Amino acid sequence: MTGLPDDGLPVEERTAVRVVVLDTDDRILLFHATDVLRPEYGMWWELPGGGIDEGETYREAAVRELAEETGIRVTPDEVSRATWRRDATFLYRHARRLQHEVVVTVRLAGRGPDVDTGGQLDYEREDYPGSRWWPVAEVCASTDRFYPGRLPRYLREHLAGTEIDEPFELWS
Repeated sequence: MTGLPDDGLPVEERTAVRVVVLDTDDRILLFHATDVLRPEYGMWWELPGGGIDEGETYREAAVRELAEETGIRVTPDEVSRATWRRDATFLYRHARRLQHEVVVTVRLAGRGPDVDTGGQLDYEREDYPGSRWWPVAEVCASTDRFYPGRLPRYLREHLAGTEIDEPFELWS
């Protein structure tokens, strides 16, 4: 694929799902994230989600990832259609990740709960030292760094159900 830097690192290609978890206070859940191997990148805010396992649908992956990373339990029927599609590349640990992602929404029936990190893997605990429920309006107006990088630009359209085919993102 064009757009990949030639940095000499192995390329790990995968499909993934990112989840916009929206509560009744019009807030979304974001992880405060870091790359422990690249502290010069600083911190950013990231949607929950991860790789789609072989034989898994994006809805099943969203359900699994939410339970593992946040303790939030939902059913596949509570996961929206994948209306936001994107490809991105970024450095992760000792490789270059090329990720084909869909972004979905889960709308909670109440206020967003405290995050339960008990199901996270050790490296996820390193990657995500914190989390926060952000008001949608604050995300859209923020100049903070996000993953996906264009989250402030596309969030309202995504929540409205607009089909989004995002241009390729060279995140790092």
